[in-house]
Amino acid sequence: MGSQEVTDWQGKHVTVAGLGVSGIPAAKVLHGLGAVVTVVNDGDDERSRAQAAELEALGITVRLGDGATLPEGTELIVTAPGWKPDKPLFAAAAAAGVPVWGDVELAWRLRGPDAAPWLAVTGTNGKTTTVQMLASILTAAGLRTAAVGNIGVSLLDAVLGEERYDVLAVELSSYQLHWAPSLRAHSAAVLNLAPDHLDWHGSMEAYAADKGRIYEGNRVACVYNLADKATEDLVREADVEEGCRAVGFTLGTPGPSQLGVVEGILVDRAFVENRQKNAQELAEVSDVNPPAPHNIANALAAAALARAFGVPAAAVRDGLRAFTPDAHRIAHVADVDGVAYVDDSKATNTHAAEASLAAYESIVWIAGGLAKGATFDELVAKSAKRLRGVVLIGADRALIREALVRHAPEVPVVDLDRTDTGAMLAAVREARGLAREGDTVLLAPACASMDMFANYNKRGDAFAEAVRELGASA
Repeated sequence: MGSQEVTDWQGKHVTVAGLGVSGIPAAKVLHGLGAVVTVVNDGDDERSRAQAAELEALGITVRLGDGATLPEGTELIVTAPGWKPDKPLFAAAAAAGVPVWGDVELAWRLRGPDAAPWLAVTGTNGKTTTVQMLASILTAAGLRTAAVGNIGVSLLDAVLGEERYDVLAVELSSYQLHWAPSLRAHSAAVLNLAPDHLDWHGSMEAYAADKGRIYEGNRVACVYNLADKATEDLVREADVEEGCRAVGFTLGTPGPSQLGVVEGILVDRAFVENRQKNAQELAEVSDVNPPAPHNIANALAAAALARAFGVPAAAVRDGLRAFTPDAHRIAHVADVDGVAYVDDSKATNTHAAEASLAAYESIVWIAGGLAKGATFDELVAKSAKRLRGVVLIGADRALIREALVRHAPEVPVVDLDRTDTGAMLAAVREARGLAREGDTVLLAPACASMDMFANYNKRGDAFAEAVRELGASA
């Protein structure tokens, strides 16, 4: 099974670890190829039983409530990306010499000889937006593409479906990269690195190393962030194809082999003739929606990957203009009494919240939720000068309050000790009381939402609804 393409799956004993968005399609695909498939799953709830019944009807064996033991005769494990590397199942596989692939590895191995190259993106924050911008730029260049991977179309569908693509824009998480040893992208970008998912990876070093796998074997460009030295270090450590170049992006003036910003213009000094002297204008900052600093960085990374694939400058501009961000990503909800209300419920960690807070001058910040082991001192220290006031909600709000006492003691703080359905409306009303004309009330919680809401989308919806109610009574 070490070869690039496994051509004969007939009778191969494959264990799929985990039901869910990647496990079920993988099990069906492998079964269709003639493999003998067993699915193992830790959970044994109503949903798992319904999913198991669907697979068993096809002739696939499912073992619920037992994800720890290696089924007899297993020759390969295909795992859902979320399964931690320290699972007993993987220890058993290692002892038996059985390889472990993720869904991304499986898709990579199953793609045909004339398959579309992959332009790949990872990073702690901004992955989805960058991949969607990239797909929009590639589409504007007249290429058949899709945003795939951790979002959009499943990678297995993209490589095995009827649709023929010229190139794929692929979002990859650190989990997916951990289980994708033979993936070799055309070009790839690591947008940024901040502590996240450390409970899964075990350490920051292991997390960074998994992100860095995206650069292995790149052919044309390894795109990195000049403002984040860790991304450049990963490029230096990568084993790439002869002639592959390191291409940096920066919000400042770019040097040779970089993309950057000059007087409100996104410019390319990497994919031009005589890059010592020449620069190619790509788009205006105002073409980026929204033109917040971190989003301009996303646009530059997307542009770098598109240019590495040979896309003309005009398509970068047209693609960025055509792009609309997903909901709850620094989305302007409304202006009430001269105060802007912005929903960035997607800022579920401190790194994302820091980028969001950097986009505005004077902010009433609504923050809090489930901290997932995060600390807030650095975030608060960096953002203190922008804060007009803070409204805290959620289970771990005391952690943020303590950081505010240490680093922004003069900033007024409202601590809301309630988790009922009216809590968000109360938070928005308190924020209105703290805000002055020209301020921005920003929901950028720096925490997960599950203490109070089903997910960050529902949290953002509650904020938008509260703002609309506020506007109606203004």
